[in-house]
Amino acid sequence: MVVVGLLHPGEMGSAIGAVLRSARATVLWASDGRSDATRQRADAAGLEDAGSAAALARRGEVILSVCPPHAARDVLRSVRGFSGVYVDANAVSPATARELARAERFVDGGIVGPPPVGGQTTRLYLSGAEASAVAALFAGTPVDARVVSEAPGDASAVKMAYAAWTKGTAALLLAIRALARAEGVEAPLLAEWERSLPELLERSDRAAASAGEKGWRWVGEMEEIAATFADAGLPDGFHLAAAQIFRRSPRREGAGVDDIVAALT
Repeated sequence: MVVVGLLHPGEMGSAIGAVLRSARATVLWASDGRSDATRQRADAAGLEDAGSAAALARRGEVILSVCPPHAARDVLRSVRGFSGVYVDANAVSPATARELARAERFVDGGIVGPPPVGGQTTRLYLSGAEASAVAALFAGTPVDARVVSEAPGDASAVKMAYAAWTKGTAALLLAIRALARAEGVEAPLLAEWERSLPELLERSDRAAASAGEKGWRWVGEMEEIAATFADAGLPDGFHLAAAQIFRRSPRREGAGVDDIVAALT
């Protein structure tokens, strides 16, 4: 029975932890400095509290980092000296992943899709010398682990390219709604969408709901995507602008288009 340390169990991380438990792994987390909400998620997922990140590192054979991208370096530093397999499954650029890969036994990861609950399937892209061993932990579970290559950074590149479209276009739609309202032409624009691009109205509504609920977590992700484009010699302005859209979005569950547009204009 493998012992997996999970840092830190947010919505996605706790769901993945529960999947690992269903696959007969022991899953640890570290409560030191964590919020009551995090503790509740960990308890609901049946995770075992190791107390501190250092204690988790002493007991774990694999550590899985699922955190906002800006925290990826700090999370790795919190388990300095860990000798097992370290999986960074955060939304970071390939360059950031390769920087983190200086740690021994490093596996790069990129998560695509919703948390693996309620029959939903999550893809976990992996790259690195021990990627296949990590993928095997999820065999037969709702987490579809896919090995990209043995090169750290490749799994993150898949994630960056995917989210560049899904979240980047969500920000673009919200900016377009704000522009149309600022110019006083939102009603005719929506009427034209109904005629020629009917999917955009629903997509912009969904984008607003997502931005209000968790857009604040996407600011760093958009900046990592922008860095990925820049490193490839491509314009990075698309996703720097997307980061600004999500930074301005109100941090409130249940927010709608009106709330987002008001915050943007």
